[in-house]
Amino acid sequence: MKYLREFQDSRITKSLRDKIFRVSGDLPFAVRIMEVCGTHTMNIGKHGLREIIPDNVSLISGPGCPVCVTGEKYIDSAVNLAEREDVIIATFGDMLKVPGAGGRSLKEYPSGKVLTVYSPMDALKAAVENPSRKVVFLGVGFETTAPLAGRVVQAAKEEGLVNFFCFSAHKLIPPALKVLAEDEESDINGFLLPGHVSSVIGVRGYDDLNIAGAVAGFEPADILMGILEILKQIRVREKKVKNCYRRAVSSEGNSFMKAVIKDVFEVVPVLWRGLGKIPSSGLKIGKKYEKYDAQKMLNIPDVDSPGETKNNCCLCGEVLKGKIRPDECSLFDSVCTLENPSGPCMVSSEGACSAYYRYER
Repeated sequence: MKYLREFQDSRITKSLRDKIFRVSGDLPFAVRIMEVCGTHTMNIGKHGLREIIPDNVSLISGPGCPVCVTGEKYIDSAVNLAEREDVIIATFGDMLKVPGAGGRSLKEYPSGKVLTVYSPMDALKAAVENPSRKVVFLGVGFETTAPLAGRVVQAAKEEGLVNFFCFSAHKLIPPALKVLAEDEESDINGFLLPGHVSSVIGVRGYDDLNIAGAVAGFEPADILMGILEILKQIRVREKKVKNCYRRAVSSEGNSFMKAVIKDVFEVVPVLWRGLGKIPSSGLKIGKKYEKYDAQKMLNIPDVDSPGETKNNCCLCGEVLKGKIRPDECSLFDSVCTLENPSGPCMVSSEGACSAYYRYER
């Protein structure tokens, strides 16, 4: 397949690995690169890339899994909504097993009460098919999925639906990265940036980051090219975001998708699990579409304050900040497994703990 096999070619990846070793040999200190995206974390583990890079280059996981950074009070509110007889919850599958502050999750409810959807359009269809019920779509995601949810809200208004609502927990990646880049305790030297988010916001979306960075695709050669670019910048003390994924990402991004976000949402401060409340990092349904805002129309309490975690030993927050590796959590591979996850980083298919459990134990 074009643009897939070429980036899995072992001759190319070996050449890139050799270049990484040469550049890293010129560095006077150990380097910590955060792969922001959960898909990067998965593919780094799947292809064994941590094992083939130099010892003075560490790849650490970051807050690139939207399910993982969603606050516990949001989960609790979703569970409380599911208790209402007149409500149907529509959600992506990753949200089903995530426990709230009290340990409860949406997996407790039958499929007629909680629908697993593959697209926000499935939630809209459910609202049409169940006119006597309120269908609430759980809008969890970054800039990649926010336009899809926004377009469905637009469609609900166009069709005059009165029983469709979006409970938005959408977040914006660049403000969170800025917080991490400025956190001296995190000690991050560069960011491997997500290809799909970047396809929406463009390389210019990272203009405020004062750190070495590379937008990268998801195949082995893509990831190694991104790492090599970051190391080259660190060697010459350059701090820019370079585009190593030109076949999918442009400078300005996707104008249509950005326009949908701007039309439907307003930018607000929002709570990130592990990172706290970050200014201008969340997307709330704007006034123009407020009749489709679940939080407003269904009187959902504030979800942007930390909840009380049932299992205080879970260190998902520290993993999301890059402070520890998943296998440094005392619960990992003992109490917390794929079959019996304790926190969202093990629940989500893009979570760092899930990636380590599958590929790097």
